[in-house]
Amino acid sequence: MTTMRKPEGPAASGLQVLQPGGWPQPKGYANGMMAEGRLVVTGGVVGWDIAGRFADGFVAQVRQALENIVAILAEGGARPDHLVRLTWYVVDMDEYTANLKALGKAYREVVGTHYPSMALVQVVRLVEPSARVEIEATAVVPR
Repeated sequence: MTTMRKPEGPAASGLQVLQPGGWPQPKGYANGMMAEGRLVVTGGVVGWDIAGRFADGFVAQVRQALENIVAILAEGGARPDHLVRLTWYVVDMDEYTANLKALGKAYREVVGTHYPSMALVQVVRLVEPSARVEIEATAVVPR
């Protein structure tokens, strides 16, 4: 049996976390999300500032990419708690796993404690040679 629960917080109304019965509780992400509303999506977002300068280091690039996603969402009338999916592309999985604590802290400071469905993929390289991470986001603004 699948259990469904609404994410915490009043702004997340209309979103439901999908957690199949008996499955281990995920940490820092959801196995699935269900939502109705207006779709807001981003392209692949990297960790550069408005001048095109990359943040120094992996965690700093992740923080900047997340801040960039939040800015794009705002342009579409969405907030971080409307996120239903994030897809992360990293050039070094070991770099990601070596920084889990710092990544979690950066994520919570930018996005909060809303954890949508996520996928993490290691790639050979990204289009921008200085990029260490690229993140795609999907949000649903409830009706």
